[in-house]
Amino acid sequence: MSVDMSLVKKLREETGIGILECKKAIMEANNEFDKAVEILRKKGFEKAKSKASRETKQGSTGSYIHTNGKIGVLLELGCETDFVAKNEDFLALMKDLTMQVAAMDPQYISQEHIPGEIIEKEKDIYREQMKSSGKPDNIIEKIVEGKLKKYYSEVCLVNQVFFKEDKTTIEDLITEKIHKLGENIIVKRFVRYQVGEEF
Repeated sequence: MSVDMSLVKKLREETGIGILECKKAIMEANNEFDKAVEILRKKGFEKAKSKASRETKQGSTGSYIHTNGKIGVLLELGCETDFVAKNEDFLALMKDLTMQVAAMDPQYISQEHIPGEIIEKEKDIYREQMKSSGKPDNIIEKIVEGKLKKYYSEVCLVNQVFFKEDKTTIEDLITEKIHKLGENIIVKRFVRYQVGEEF
């Protein structure tokens, strides 16, 4: 099979990943662009996991004020070096994340940040909803886990679907940048202000 080099070029431009890896991905995907993106994502994710334990003592804070002036966001994004903190890809990621927080109103960074008692309370609510269903306990527990996963996708920033691209999660977005920039990147904290809301 011949490799479509225009797809390789497009893949390189969109991902920032080396030409050889892009070529391999296009070959593996039989010239299907979306499939090649997915292949690179999976490979990138594996590489990103190896960077996850690295310390992120550098970084930057970003802000976003919605055009109506009624929603404002502050977010701290961590990385390993000051060099990456000033990189335009890092700063573009920061902008996307602050806009995501403004648009989608997450409550937590990830499920690890949700207090255990809140998770248990959610589980109890789901179990109560299923009580009269007549389903066996093991099936109910699977349904509860499925509902919990949906809950995480609503309230946790990294589990949310990216507002600009409905097939990408925020975790995917961050992972792509980790792969591209070669450093661990994490959201350290954020706060969202909305006119009329009380803290």
